[in-house]
Amino acid sequence: MPSSKLTPKERAIKSGATMLRDDLAFRILGATLENINAGSAKVCLRIKEDHINGHGFCHGGVIFSLADATFGFACNSYNVKAVAQNRAITYISPVRKKDILISEAKEIKKFGRSAIYDVMVKNQNKDLVAIFRGHSRAVGQNLFD
Repeated sequence: MPSSKLTPKERAIKSGATMLRDDLAFRILGATLENINAGSAKVCLRIKEDHINGHGFCHGGVIFSLADATFGFACNSYNVKAVAQNRAITYISPVRKKDILISEAKEIKKFGRSAIYDVMVKNQNKDLVAIFRGHSRAVGQNLFD
C-alpha cells in the first residue's frame, strides 16, 4: 500500500519497522521498540552487566543512546528521513543492573523541516532517570516507498 494511503499510525509503524531493520546499533543495545505513533515513540531497555560503568551504575552513554534512539523513532515516524541537529541530556538519578528503563519521546513543536522532541527516561518504578531534548532536521528522503 502506498505511503499516502496509510493512516498516521500505520505510517509510523512501517517507518519504525524500516528503521529497526537497518539499525544494528539499536539491536546491539538490546532495547525494544514498544510503541510508535506520529511524533512519538516508546522504547524499553533492561540494564545488563555490559551496560554498567566502573562505578557500578548504568553508563551515561547507554542512557543517552536509549533516549537518542527513542528520539530517532519519533522524528522519523512520518516516513521522512530526519537527523539530529542538536541533543542534550540531563541525568537525574542513577540506574542499576536489572533496572528496566522506559524511554518515551514526544514531539513538542514541528516547524518547516525542523522539530523539537522531549524524551523522558524512567525506571520500572516510574522514577525519572533522565530528560533528553532533541532537535531534528528532515533531510527529505522517504524511509520506504
